[in-house]
Amino acid sequence: MTEIQACEFSLPNAPENLLGGRQVPSSNEKATVPTLQTLSAKELLQMSVPPRTYALEPILPFPGLAMIYAPRGLGKTYLALSVSYAIAIGGRALRWNAPKALRVLHVDGEMPVAALQERLQQIITGSQLHPPDEDQLRFLIGDLVPDGLPNIAAQEGMKAIEQIAADRDVIVLDNLSTLAAGMRENEADDWGSFQAWLMRMRRAGKLVVIIHHAGKSGSQRGTSRREDALDTVIALRHPEDYSSEEGARFALHIEKARGAIGPDVAPLEARLTDGPNGGLVWTFTSPSGGKKGQAVALLRQGRSIRGVAQATGLSKSAVGRLKEVQRHG
Repeated sequence: MTEIQACEFSLPNAPENLLGGRQVPSSNEKATVPTLQTLSAKELLQMSVPPRTYALEPILPFPGLAMIYAPRGLGKTYLALSVSYAIAIGGRALRWNAPKALRVLHVDGEMPVAALQERLQQIITGSQLHPPDEDQLRFLIGDLVPDGLPNIAAQEGMKAIEQIAADRDVIVLDNLSTLAAGMRENEADDWGSFQAWLMRMRRAGKLVVIIHHAGKSGSQRGTSRREDALDTVIALRHPEDYSSEEGARFALHIEKARGAIGPDVAPLEARLTDGPNGGLVWTFTSPSGGKKGQAVALLRQGRSIRGVAQATGLSKSAVGRLKEVQRHG
């Protein structure tokens, strides 16, 4: 395709109120508009286009745009860190694999740095895998910036993130409420300029993952227009039998995933449990499996009866019976 060029036009004798009461250019003033170019169906099909790839296959396309949202305290920051780490090492997050290691910028606008440090260490220790290069995963932390991070809802903030992420493949923004101060959540127009920036990042070959809060209705907080341009939308919800004592346990539902179907996008129930050496590991099963399904999944991973009982809340005798069924099944 040829390079987009600009041409000039004038509006002679246009009434002053033609554009909402604003003065339009006179015949002596000139404005520029881009010259756009169309493609025929044949030309489109004959274009050499890179094949579709993924940061986490097949739910997070690369490049792409995604949102993960959940109520407060459900474990979305732990999940965001797990996703960032898995993509940075070419590892695994829940049931999904990262086909190759990508360079990640994780932007945190909420957590105290000590808490973020502790959680990252727990994720790394639980995974037992380390980045092949210390530069694979980098952090921008609001708690370490005296005046706070720039507002990503403003042009200056977008440009700042764009510059610091110039050499990154993936940008994780945790979370929208703290990083986009002043954005009116229920106003679609407030989202417009930020969405334009997101799409520019995707055109530049990047994946941007937005972490966001759920509203009282259970849907993502704010205008539904936010989901229009996204490739993936993931919702975390309380399981029916959830207790606040359980910490990071949630039912994960993929509400939108372009091009992904079948078991890979089926709902799952995940829980963060104690792993070896003080780390944390994710266990997951079908939501219909409940605690017994989670126990079976842990037993298949080689966990002890005692460890499974502690992780699921089932009695050791109940876990023992499940293990016997598994052994003879």
